[in-house]
Amino acid sequence: MNETGNAITRNGLLLAGFALLTAVLVAGTYLTTRDRIAAAERAAEERALLEIIPREQHDNSMLDDRLDAPVGDPLLHLDAPRPIYLARRGDTTVAAIIPARAPDGYSGAIDFIVGVRRDGRIAGVRVLRHRETPGLGDAVDHRKSDWLESFAGRSLTDPAPERWAVKKDGGVFDQFTGATITPRAMVQATARVLRYAEANRERLFPEQE
Repeated sequence: MNETGNAITRNGLLLAGFALLTAVLVAGTYLTTRDRIAAAERAAEERALLEIIPREQHDNSMLDDRLDAPVGDPLLHLDAPRPIYLARRGDTTVAAIIPARAPDGYSGAIDFIVGVRRDGRIAGVRVLRHRETPGLGDAVDHRKSDWLESFAGRSLTDPAPERWAVKKDGGVFDQFTGATITPRAMVQATARVLRYAEANRERLFPEQE
């Protein structure tokens, strides 16, 4: 029994030592890579913003110049805190990149951002997350299609409010071949972002800064 007990003790100590060594190695790897991971994530986020507002159109760091977007706002439909990024030239805000969610995509909610210029026109739209079917609803992904470019330059008055719809519903925006629900959801959600920007203009684009 003593030999058996000693063997069990030795094996237990070996396993404990191995577990401790593994934990130390994992912790060391995390500590040495976390800064690089954070830097890579920041660079990827900045690239997405610069696709909407290119660097030559502002002179600040948008990642570091932001406001809190309201959770539960009926126009944005956000279910978690997200930042509104501001693009500035000097003391003037030239555009705001506003996060939103289209809750009624064909395969579920679609998270996206809309760049709204000071004059109320759209600078660009980018989808961040979606679960749409490849070859159908995934045309909302700018890597798969240029459909999102149809929003560039649009405003609350261009087209008229009743024309902010897909062509099947009497609007000006194309639907996808074989798919209407997702583009309809995106058109309506993008129009809501413009209404949010207009309703919060003093916060986003103060006259004197």
